[in-house]
Amino acid sequence: MRETLSSQNVFTKLERIARLAKEKRSVPLTTLAHHIDIEWLREAYQRTRKDGATGVDGQTAQEYAARLDENLADLLNRAKSGDGYRAPPVRRVHIPKGDGQKTRPIGIPTFEDKVLQRAVVMVLEAVYEQEFYACSYGFRPGRSAHQALQTLWEQAMKMSGGWVLEADIESFFDSVDHTKLREILHRRVRDGVLLRLIGKWLKAGVLEAGNVHHPEAGTPQGGVISPLLANVYLHEVLDEWFEHQVRPRLSGRTCLVRYADDFVILFEREDDARRVMDVLPKRFGKYGLRLHPQKTRLVQFRRPPASSHDEDGPGTFNLLGFTHFWAKSRKGHWVVKRKTMSARFSRALRDMATWCRTHRHLPIGEQHAALSRKLRGHDAYYGITGNSHMLAALREWARRIWQKWLARRSNRPWTWDHMVRVLAAFPLPPARAMHSALSRSKTIA
Repeated sequence: MRETLSSQNVFTKLERIARLAKEKRSVPLTTLAHHIDIEWLREAYQRTRKDGATGVDGQTAQEYAARLDENLADLLNRAKSGDGYRAPPVRRVHIPKGDGQKTRPIGIPTFEDKVLQRAVVMVLEAVYEQEFYACSYGFRPGRSAHQALQTLWEQAMKMSGGWVLEADIESFFDSVDHTKLREILHRRVRDGVLLRLIGKWLKAGVLEAGNVHHPEAGTPQGGVISPLLANVYLHEVLDEWFEHQVRPRLSGRTCLVRYADDFVILFEREDDARRVMDVLPKRFGKYGLRLHPQKTRLVQFRRPPASSHDEDGPGTFNLLGFTHFWAKSRKGHWVVKRKTMSARFSRALRDMATWCRTHRHLPIGEQHAALSRKLRGHDAYYGITGNSHMLAALREWARRIWQKWLARRSNRPWTWDHMVRVLAAFPLPPARAMHSALSRSKTIA
């Protein structure tokens, strides 16, 4: 009962902060940290993942929870006392990226730091949700990658395509200018406690290979507060600039869709697209960011004429793990379709092969259950209208990968006939489109 009442009190405070931020859009907010109390920290603890990797102190969520009230009270006192709280460095690990040849650095804070960062995010989120534009979808409450994809699909269909500016920000999370970020935050939030905590997290340092170094720019990708800071930064760099300075100067229709640091801009007219393409690097350079010269490109994405007999239209672009292209529907109409990016598809196959190789000693029933979960998890994201052939292809490869590693666990021959009998007893789940492109649109498909 205590947790229920605590959550209700926190929700009331969040509504109050949001209402204040909405009423005073042009006024910096100076008193926000007083909302963070024991109830607030307890709610932040409830919202923090408990199964994540440990930070530099090695403390798990279960160990922290053993003396939860005492730990939260101590954290609150230290966080508000100024010098009493010191942000520990984040532990950096590297995870495979793209085709597996490159890695992405991920920063792992301590569990206590995650709780405090979550508490600060809850405050700032209530403020900045009143500022952010509808074009931003990443790491925002009630918004998702599939909503971003749906919006882009609807706009592309309405505009009959056009020109797409596909952009890639080089090492965004490592390039955020700390001085610029503080200036942007200071325009809206001037609470000393919150700004001091954010400053400590920015300067906390990174532990890698036994050494701690302190980058002069960037926010650790993987930190609880990093996605919000990224949205605040790119709201200033891109969203607001595009809405107030770029869009009014364009001759045709346009649509910006951004998910964290991934974004594309769809233009109705080629001249508008080329003008923005020319000024975009300068705009990002002003804030210490750089667009990848090879991965940032302008793509012709016009809908082919109805008389065209080609099966596929000109130009493709990628966003959020999907390749977008024009193709004929079953009724013969040109529609925008999406399929799993080849790099993501290959990564899924590599992950499945690695799992089958390292777990081939398990009973077949356990292997089947695990592979079924992987396929359903894949469908939960990539199962969208028009992508059924890629989902089916993944299953076909999954069957062959499974058969390969089952054959490797014994010296006896294991032919495909053996695998057919296994699949009859342990069938893999069929492909399912979990997200329909027509759920929010009446466009002909």
